[in-house]
Amino acid sequence: MAERARYEELVRQFSAFGAVKREMNRIMPADCHSGSAAVLTLLGRHGDMRMSRLAELLSVDISVTSRHAAYLAERGWIERFPDPADKRSRILHLTPAGRTQLDELFRRSTQLLAERLDDWTDDEVGRLTQLMTRLRDSFGDGRANPGRRPPPPPPLPLPHRPPVHPQALKRRKSMATTTPAGVRAHAKHGEVPPQTLR
Repeated sequence: MAERARYEELVRQFSAFGAVKREMNRIMPADCHSGSAAVLTLLGRHGDMRMSRLAELLSVDISVTSRHAAYLAERGWIERFPDPADKRSRILHLTPAGRTQLDELFRRSTQLLAERLDDWTDDEVGRLTQLMTRLRDSFGDGRANPGRRPPPPPPLPLPHRPPVHPQALKRRKSMATTTPAGVRAHAKHGEVPPQTLR
């Protein structure tokens, strides 16, 4: 129980963090939604990469990643080149226009954070950055870690049923063989002579 209580408040804070993300999304340019911003950020951080690698970092299906890439390519923010090692794959590259867009995203985000965290000290901001970086690394930077699967939830408790009194059980058996429905059911299995059915 102590191990569970240790993380309960953290879970509650994660739920409340959605308000922060929503406000961050509201300040983004109209033509650059959160999925596009995530792709630009990852390409800016890691450089050129395969579509499959980007899907891993985003933790989404390859088809979703392909739609993001097509959207960004239409706007000239990324380019897609054939992979020399695998002609079926594509290498994604951040263009100068994409870099400009990414810089604008960072400008808006940092301005919002500077306003909201104006009463924080530099040490507090640095500590938060350090802890969030460590948290991200603990989850493998978005990649699933088969060795750290969460334990299955405990089984649901069975509903409580009061014990049946022997006399009540005896009456149920008697009714099952004496009522018309009960007689027919037993006759079907050869337990009652057919002539008893009228």
